[in-house]
Amino acid sequence: MNILIATGHLAEQTVRLAVQSKADVLAIDTNVAAFITPHRLLNAIQAQQASGGLSDNLSGTYDIIFVPGLVSGNFSNVEKELGCRIYLGPKHAYDLEYIISYVGKVEFSTTVPACELLINARRGMALNTVHRIEANTNAPIHIGKLKLGGAARMKVMAEIVDATGLDAQELSDRIRSFIKKGADIIDLGASLNATPDDVENAIRTARKVSSVPISIDTLDPELLVRALDTGVDIVLSLNSSNIDKIGNKVKKTGTAAVVIPDTGAGIESLIENIKKAHDIGISCIIADPVLDPIGHGISGSIVRYYEFNRQFPDIPLFFGVGNVTELIDADSAGVNAAFCGIAADVGASILFTPEYSNKTQGSINELKTASEMMVLSKERDSSPKDLGIDLLILKEKRRREDETIPADIIYAKVSDTWCLDPAGYIKIGISPDPDNDTGGRIIVRHKNGCIVGENAGEVLDTLIDMGLVSTLGHAGYLGSELKKAELALQFNRSYAQDDNF
Repeated sequence: MNILIATGHLAEQTVRLAVQSKADVLAIDTNVAAFITPHRLLNAIQAQQASGGLSDNLSGTYDIIFVPGLVSGNFSNVEKELGCRIYLGPKHAYDLEYIISYVGKVEFSTTVPACELLINARRGMALNTVHRIEANTNAPIHIGKLKLGGAARMKVMAEIVDATGLDAQELSDRIRSFIKKGADIIDLGASLNATPDDVENAIRTARKVSSVPISIDTLDPELLVRALDTGVDIVLSLNSSNIDKIGNKVKKTGTAAVVIPDTGAGIESLIENIKKAHDIGISCIIADPVLDPIGHGISGSIVRYYEFNRQFPDIPLFFGVGNVTELIDADSAGVNAAFCGIAADVGASILFTPEYSNKTQGSINELKTASEMMVLSKERDSSPKDLGIDLLILKEKRRREDETIPADIIYAKVSDTWCLDPAGYIKIGISPDPDNDTGGRIIVRHKNGCIVGENAGEVLDTLIDMGLVSTLGHAGYLGSELKKAELALQFNRSYAQDDNF
């Protein structure tokens, strides 16, 4: 396709470097590209045609004209006049090369900048591919509609720690939250003092609010028996301490079972316990070679997984990523992505996380996304990059263009004078809600009222409209603090007014 890029004088060189020979560039008579209007575009093209710079029959020369993504205005009349399509390009010129590579593959928009449209389009295509692969794959274990093992996507099992000690409402809320975050299986952790009645109540509560499979997390035979009687989908876990006592019941109910090695034992113990399970007649077996934390033999445990999968490729593997994320002071997104890749490499089928500590909040969604990335990576026989979905949260693939410092500058400095805004002081706080797309609400308290909003801009606009800010210094300060509060919600961080973010 033949493409024309319209831009302003200031961005012209950047645009030319970005598109190189992949498109023609037309500089409109304005410095700022965002100020291009339909009238200016038409005049510039007609002037170029008159001077011989562009063909009089533009529709025969160009299939698409891209105007800057931040341009406002209706270009439909210009489209009719010129006989070719006009779309919004990206917000930033450095994205043009990337955008142009998708011409002919996606339908661009007259209202949504191409960079935003492409993110959504590529994500949609990626997720459709994941769903197609999952629908067409065969798996050795089916729990309801959930597929485990084989080429099926690794499933995220989210543990609710001490689930048997929570009241029904709190447990229900936690389950709903975990499922919304992407949990494929809910694991109910049994506390040390849990009774069979506690286990039954927890399972029944889970059934009322969830249609995903439910597992029970305990080695106690008495608790496992009650869980099986109540209709749990997976028992976690079996080893030589309980398999002789409840193995036949697991067989009769057809319940899936996670089998682990005996305490302190290695892969030989795991293999022996699996053999016992097979001999009893348990058909749905998931093996857990046990992933050790960093600093406690993690490399050896990964080797165990590899060796077990090499010997028993048809047995689905349980991979306890939470053993690593909970015991390292590092952002969980990168840790979860890396260990999800390792899990895929050793044939894992279940990714386990309790999402228990503050630093691991978000792990369920991170593991779900990472598992989808691994499906796409395998499908394309490539590394997990440029897939359409990613776990880039603080870092970026393409850096925006930086400014150069001019020769004639004024150095900024903090004012040594301060005075209270006559309109009154303002206290800022946040009310997090991880289940909300915005992350929660910003709360602003003033003597004349309390304002709640989802982002810094709307809160500041409301403060100004209500006359609660009367000085430029106070407005600037509030803008800075409100944006910090907004970012705290976005990244699920705490916020305290005047503290560093």
